[in-house]
Amino acid sequence: MTHEFKLSRRALIASATAVGASAFLPSIARAAPLKVAGIHGSPVENAWNSVLHAALQEAAKEGVIEYVFSEGVSGTDYGRAMREYAEQGNKLIIGEAYAVESEAREVAGEYPETAFVLGSSGKQAGDNFGVFGTWNHDGAYLAGMLAGKMTKSNTVGAVGAMPIPEVNMLINAFGEGVKAVNPNAKVLVSFIGTFFDPPKAREAGLAQIDAGADILFGERIGTADAAKERGIKAVGSLIDYTPRYPETVFANALWGFRPILNAAIADVAAGKPVGKDYTAFGLLKEGGSDIAFVKGVAPADAEAAMEAKRAEIKAGTFEVPRNMNEPK
Repeated sequence: MTHEFKLSRRALIASATAVGASAFLPSIARAAPLKVAGIHGSPVENAWNSVLHAALQEAAKEGVIEYVFSEGVSGTDYGRAMREYAEQGNKLIIGEAYAVESEAREVAGEYPETAFVLGSSGKQAGDNFGVFGTWNHDGAYLAGMLAGKMTKSNTVGAVGAMPIPEVNMLINAFGEGVKAVNPNAKVLVSFIGTFFDPPKAREAGLAQIDAGADILFGERIGTADAAKERGIKAVGSLIDYTPRYPETVFANALWGFRPILNAAIADVAAGKPVGKDYTAFGLLKEGGSDIAFVKGVAPADAEAAMEAKRAEIKAGTFEVPRNMNEPK
């Protein structure tokens, strides 16, 4: 990755995020910092949680919020953590309802004066339970377009957490991108059954390589370790893995949480209900997600085709399929 390219990609995300923030922050900054709690089901080093955590830390550093958090909170303990943070006077609680959908809504009903905005595969509920999805499928599709032109074995792999709708959509989008440019390519899919187990993701990746995959899409952290070990290329998800795996990860389907956070903070600060779906703030055309790739690894014509499709997505003239069925 050239230094100039890396900066331009990050500047693109930063500038888009800043545009999203500018509509909210002036009015927020005049008020006292909002008390916000983060409840992370995995350690904050996990890619998904790290994106949320970084956005919350950034907002705290700017004085927009006061931020406290817990990490590695199990599903059996999640409801208790929600109640404790609500009792402590936090006005907004950010977290994940994927493993506790019913209980999370039940707890929110007990604390109508507290706003809950959680990652979820379900719908919003009432005035105080908002949801957001991790929709970096645009970047996954674009990375798939590159991978489809790069594979020599006509087989690529994808390692995911578990077949919940959002993970399915992301892996399906990667596969659709591959097949859009290489209809004969085969996509192997494995699920590790948990959101954070890098050794297990590595083992799943190694099994896919043994089955013929010469490029891996790592929806889960640890997949790139298998690719590095066997000397093949990999695609990262959510964050930029290329600095960590400079010879292995050539593309990343990025996702940013700050635009979603800004929108939720603005609603709470204005006394508006948060019972809505904030997912759209994280889409590529809204500046919340994108692709970062190392220029020159994929063929030039593949990069040109990908960039053209990226422009169509940003313009709203092409929409990446949102297939939430379990990949087969």
